[in-house]
Amino acid sequence: MEVVRSIELSNKFGLHARASTRLAQTAKQFQASIRVSRQGSDEDVDAKSILGILTLGAEKGQVLSIRTFGEDAEQAMVAVMQLIQQNFGEE
Repeated sequence: MEVVRSIELSNKFGLHARASTRLAQTAKQFQASIRVSRQGSDEDVDAKSILGILTLGAEKGQVLSIRTFGEDAEQAMVAVMQLIQQNFGEE
């Protein structure tokens, strides 16, 4: 199963170190492969890699494309989307 969603970053600092760490920790809870990219970019990274996420340089207001695939893809997508919607627990 594959699930694809887009979401705008609304937290103050975008995907900085703390937010990237929380995203990677969340992604690692699932068997599904989780890929993240900035909308309009061909580059996507493994959401289980903090350094990969940081290389996106995603800032507040940018739209991320999230793609999950595998056995628990839907659950992984729900968890990632909730984390981003809740501003990574920062605000």
